[in-house]
Amino acid sequence: MSTTSNTQGTTAGPRRYETMEQAAQRTQLSVRTIRRFIASGRLTGYRLNQRNVRLDPADVDALFTPTTTWAGGGK
Repeated sequence: MSTTSNTQGTTAGPRRYETMEQAAQRTQLSVRTIRRFIASGRLTGYRLNQRNVRLDPADVDALFTPTTTWAGGGK
């Protein structure tokens, strides 16, 4: 098994991918929402062939931003 080195001299394992269904289940989003993020350019999909698209979990996680305020409507 091959590993790659980064600039700090440590090694990283092979890149892991997940399906849109796995990403949707893990993040509690719908597959349709995941597809919308890919279509809008907010998320990168990696095409294996004509039918199969995989996602980098780190890219999916990067969609979420920490927040301490709630800007929702209501009283």
